[in-house]
Amino acid sequence: SIKDQQHELNEWIRFGLRLGLQSALHPFEYAKVLIQIGYEPLAPRPVRSILGYDTMVLPNIFQYVKYIRSVDGHMGCFRGLMPRLVGTIVGSVGSDRIARHLGLAEVKDNYEDDEETSDGYQMSREDGDIERRNFQRRLKRDIVIHTSTLLIAQPFQVISIRMMAQFVGRESLYSSIYAAAKEIYQEHGLLGFFSGLVPRIIGDISCLVLASTTAYLVKKHFLTDKESSNMFPIFANYIFSTIFYPFHVVSTCMSVSGSSLTAGRPPCMPLYSNWRDCWQHLNCTGELKRGSALFWRYYRTPEVINKNFPMTFAPLPTVTKYK
Repeated sequence: SIKDQQHELNEWIRFGLRLGLQSALHPFEYAKVLIQIGYEPLAPRPVRSILGYDTMVLPNIFQYVKYIRSVDGHMGCFRGLMPRLVGTIVGSVGSDRIARHLGLAEVKDNYEDDEETSDGYQMSREDGDIERRNFQRRLKRDIVIHTSTLLIAQPFQVISIRMMAQFVGRESLYSSIYAAAKEIYQEHGLLGFFSGLVPRIIGDISCLVLASTTAYLVKKHFLTDKESSNMFPIFANYIFSTIFYPFHVVSTCMSVSGSSLTAGRPPCMPLYSNWRDCWQHLNCTGELKRGSALFWRYYRTPEVINKNFPMTFAPLPTVTKYK
């Protein structure tokens, strides 16, 4: 029907805008990846906090991007973009086909179907059981799509991260998608393309399930107006994304650890045996939140160093003067 065609067109337009936004913001993602793997090329500077005590802050995300541009130029800020875009495209198309093959049709939101009486009062919504079943169907479809997207796109995610991690040691091993795929296969075999997949799936799927369930329960029992019901899922997703952010840091580190890159070997990064090993180390050194703050990035020397990891990361540049 015309309505379905219009809906499909809107989806493609939305997808195109998503790719455009992803491309425009890639320099910030580039800087964030380098921060997540623990690379800090610029020295922290002394500042006075709002509470009045002296502390140290690392350069914000804009200063970090500026530094990358000063080293590699404007085009250098977009290193790793191509495999990231390819991963997004094949992941989205592939996951949608998997969902259709499994018979998981898209469930329309009931908020758009609510009718109003002649007195201006909103009529009662669908029966509670139907609403609950729709939520379960929608959540099941989202889990399948999200999981399959991660599985399909992970090889390109690993390639993209390693391309960006080359900045640390100034290597050129991962000059293209083909060269990167060849290098990863020679080093780690097929499993190398899925480095960091487990923590990423755990973090993303846990966030999806908890955010969706919380939003559904709150909208059902506490929210009555349409505007609040539409805004709360965004808020819930932000909260749970923050909670599960450490899984993204671990996933990024595991995508690089053990590779031939300088960024993936001591002293820049320990050689982790598995992702739990990486989690334990980052937890002990207080680094599980790397990259979560983009502006006020407070620096502190790790207070606890695990004896199993004598080399935590490459030393930061030293501050020559402190007032």
